[in-house]
Amino acid sequence: MSAPSSPVLDHLIDGYRRFRENRWYPQRERWAELREGQSPQVMVIACSDSRVDPAQVFDVDPGEIFVIRNVAAMVPPFETTPGHHGVSAALEFAVQVLRVKEIVVMGHGMCGGCKAALTQEMHGCEPGKGGFVADWIGLLDEAREPVVAQYGTEGSDAERAMEHAGVKVSLQNLRTFPCVQAKEARGTLVLRGAFFAIADGVLHLLDEESGTFAPAA
Repeated sequence: MSAPSSPVLDHLIDGYRRFRENRWYPQRERWAELREGQSPQVMVIACSDSRVDPAQVFDVDPGEIFVIRNVAAMVPPFETTPGHHGVSAALEFAVQVLRVKEIVVMGHGMCGGCKAALTQEMHGCEPGKGGFVADWIGLLDEAREPVVAQYGTEGSDAERAMEHAGVKVSLQNLRTFPCVQAKEARGTLVLRGAFFAIADGVLHLLDEESGTFAPAA
């Protein structure tokens, strides 16, 4: 039995109709190409936050970017333990099968996941009541310590520092994957850090040598 119609579904269907009229029909040749396969040059690892869709931020056409989205745009370290490694599987597919040339980790302002990592407000919660989130953002526990030491656990400066730290942790963890290590060493794969500020719509890029973010030119 299907779920009944709702204002939410109606809104989505209206959007689908606009997509068909304004995006699909005018780009029929592009969609015909995509029917044969995909060959994106870049992978973007972004947050699940509804305000930071990479396709909108970078204004790309279908098939141009391969995207992973999760809480706080995190990449876990390379692990071979039993379990369902969704991010690792998508990363492996992008690097080994699609052979993307660049990976962009894009954090963002006002990130709820990074804020929860900073405050540890979900620490000790049961799975299904915040526990899954707490376990996931535990990836930021080590990076949290210097942020708290300098800024505390509240305020925009602390939150921004935690958001920036999250990007750096994901880049660090990306480099624990042997396939990423090998391709970066050969110069066939480039890793980049980015940060999208929701408040003013400005994209910042990370200079890994200095550890600072600056607005994209």
